[in-house]
Amino acid sequence: MQAPDLRVSFSLILPTLNEADCIAEAIAAARQFGPCEVIVVDGGSTDDTLARAGGADLVLSGPRGRAAQMNYGATHAHGDILLFLHADCALELGALGVVRRTLSRPGVVAGCFRMTVTAGGLGYRLIDAAATTRVRFTGIVYGDQGLFMRREVFDRVGGFPALRFMEDVFISRALRRLGRVVVAPARVFVSDRRWRKVGVLRQTLRNWTLTALAIAGVHPDLLARHYPAVR
Repeated sequence: MQAPDLRVSFSLILPTLNEADCIAEAIAAARQFGPCEVIVVDGGSTDDTLARAGGADLVLSGPRGRAAQMNYGATHAHGDILLFLHADCALELGALGVVRRTLSRPGVVAGCFRMTVTAGGLGYRLIDAAATTRVRFTGIVYGDQGLFMRREVFDRVGGFPALRFMEDVFISRALRRLGRVVVAPARVFVSDRRWRKVGVLRQTLRNWTLTALAIAGVHPDLLARHYPAVR
C-alpha cells in the first residue's frame, strides 16, 4: 500500500451570504480537520458575517453568486486539493485523509461526502440515503455534500459554470466527462434549516423537480426564483 503524500495541501473554500449565525462555527470546525487553508468568500452580506469570519486564513469580498464566489476563492487558493463547502455544513474528523485516499483511486477525478442531516427521524435518514444513491448512480453532487477535486481537474473543467443556480449539478456533469465522481467514506453534517422551514417532503420534491428540469434543458437561472434563500 502506497504511503499518503503528506506534501499535498488543502484549501477549503466557504462561500457566504448572511451567514453570521454559523460562519465562526464553520471555521472553528475546519481548524480541527488538520492542516488546511480556510478561505471565506462573501457575496455582499448585510449582517455580521465578515466580522465573524476573522478566524479564516483569508476573507474575500467577491461577486454575489455561489459559483462566482467559489471560482473567486479558487483563484486565491494555494492548495493542491480544493474543497468547496457550504457554511452550514461540517466534516467529521479525519475527512481530509479520506479525501486524499479517495482522489488517489484510479479513475476518480472528484468526490463528495456521505450526507447526514443534523436532525433525527426517518425522513432525514431517507434524504441522506437518497443523496448518496444519487451520486453513485448519476455522479451528480449537490453543494451541501461537499465537493472536492484536485486543482488541475478544477482548471480543466473551467471551474464552476457562470450560473446563478445549480452550478453544482453542471460542474458534476463536466467532471463526469473526465472520470468518476464518487462518495467518500466520511460524513458531512448538514444543517436541517431548509427542510425545517420548508418541510421535508416539499423541499425534497422541489430539489428533484428543479434538478430534472435543469437536466432537461431549462436554464438554471430561470429556476433560481423557485429556490429562495433560507437563513
